[in-house]
Amino acid sequence: MITKATIEDIPALTILINSAYRGETSKKGWTTEAHLLEGKRTDEPEMTEIFLDPKNTILKFTENDKIIGSVLLVEKGHQLYLGMLTVSPELQNSGIGKKLLAEAENHAKSLGLSSIIMTVISVREELVAWYKRHGYVDTGKREAFPESEIHTTVSEVPLEFIYLEKVL
Repeated sequence: MITKATIEDIPALTILINSAYRGETSKKGWTTEAHLLEGKRTDEPEMTEIFLDPKNTILKFTENDKIIGSVLLVEKGHQLYLGMLTVSPELQNSGIGKKLLAEAENHAKSLGLSSIIMTVISVREELVAWYKRHGYVDTGKREAFPESEIHTTVSEVPLEFIYLEKVL
């Protein structure tokens, strides 16, 4: 079931997001960034900030009272920014990500927004291809990957974000 997450979900969401993006656990799934970045993907203070901004919505996918997927949605002008699409590593390739993506599109339409944008690390070619199969296109816009106290780049290749967009 997909519902809006609440501030009480922060501990579970933080664990889920970190497990899917970084560290050994993330290597069980195909969306890991562990070969590119070390450290955490997020932490509870960052998640709290996200929840306190009224332009942000986090959707959660729950099964048997456990959060197994989530996505961050941010209203940015006439667009919806989609970030941190997360599925538990053991459950990736089971359609949960696709369902969260569809619900994000419904959310954007309910707000009267014309498109969804996102950033993806350019060297994550399988992930970029997955989004393209779901109707997203490369806008050509690029941005250097930000430095952070939370994570450390371990990639030999300089990292950059590419912007993907889907017009609704």
